[in-house]
Amino acid sequence: MSTATRIVTEDEADIRLDRWFRRHFPGLTQGVIQKMCRTGQIRVDGKRVDTSERLTPGQAIRIPPITAPTAAEARPAPAVDPLLVEEVRKLILYEDKQVIVLNKPFGLPTQGGAGIRKHLDGMLDGLRDGSPDRPRLVHRLDRDTTGVIVVARTPGVAAKLAASFRTREVHKTYWCVVVGRPVPVEGRIDVNLVRIEGFRGERAAVAGQYDTDVARAITDFTTLDHAGRKLAWLEMHPLTGRTHQLRVSCSAIGAPILGDTPYGKEVEGHNTALVEGLGDKLHLHARRIVFPHPAGGTLEVEAPMAAHMVETFAQLGFTIPTLQPPRRA
Repeated sequence: MSTATRIVTEDEADIRLDRWFRRHFPGLTQGVIQKMCRTGQIRVDGKRVDTSERLTPGQAIRIPPITAPTAAEARPAPAVDPLLVEEVRKLILYEDKQVIVLNKPFGLPTQGGAGIRKHLDGMLDGLRDGSPDRPRLVHRLDRDTTGVIVVARTPGVAAKLAASFRTREVHKTYWCVVVGRPVPVEGRIDVNLVRIEGFRGERAAVAGQYDTDVARAITDFTTLDHAGRKLAWLEMHPLTGRTHQLRVSCSAIGAPILGDTPYGKEVEGHNTALVEGLGDKLHLHARRIVFPHPAGGTLEVEAPMAAHMVETFAQLGFTIPTLQPPRRA
């Protein structure tokens, strides 16, 4: 084998050199990559560099003879059930060369885990569209939360979007029906949360005075409509991203989300998150997301509500605003 040269693509901007090699040659160990950099076998634009060097589009990487398989050889695209492809494609709200935005249905886990056979992450091979890169989830939604969820088509795009989520450049809007009517009708919920591990999985709770390892959760909310004092429709904007943040926050102000029995209270044998005649499904929906598009500008996408929430809105006389089409600004 002889040396070769590859050009860093736009999708690979700001990636570390060692990660670039592991992406293209999964069989290479970190030790081998470090040795090839140290001995000058690997060069960027003709210069010796360290493995931590951050790459920019257009740079030329000198690749010495390597026997390790390439990414395409090491991870060939798996065969995908055509029915699964059809199912996941029905969830698409928006797609382009960089991102895909899906409408996650009720009851579908975002990722796998103990006892979970079907999940959204496992369906993403159906969105490859011939690309060697497998689409990647950028964030998560709870199993029973519905609505917008963003998927990156390539690892580079995933890194850019993940950075946007970390730096609060992403604006999320959730709708929920809560049991009770918050007073005041709008404001900010600012609480410290702690994680709780249980046999039903991870949960969160408002931190006590002596709890350690707490995480601050900040959420703005507005009451959009209400049915007397018994039920209300809230619009919520999380300013932080904590586990079960909205669910715990609603419970903390005495208005648990309808159907959210883990965060309701048991009072005389009745869970405060349930209302007779309105079912027991979680009424939490990721309605809208606005985020920086990797190719520039912003992208805004809305998701229609799940059937059980539409039915509840009809029963309570709440008017659902017209769904706006995706908008790239």
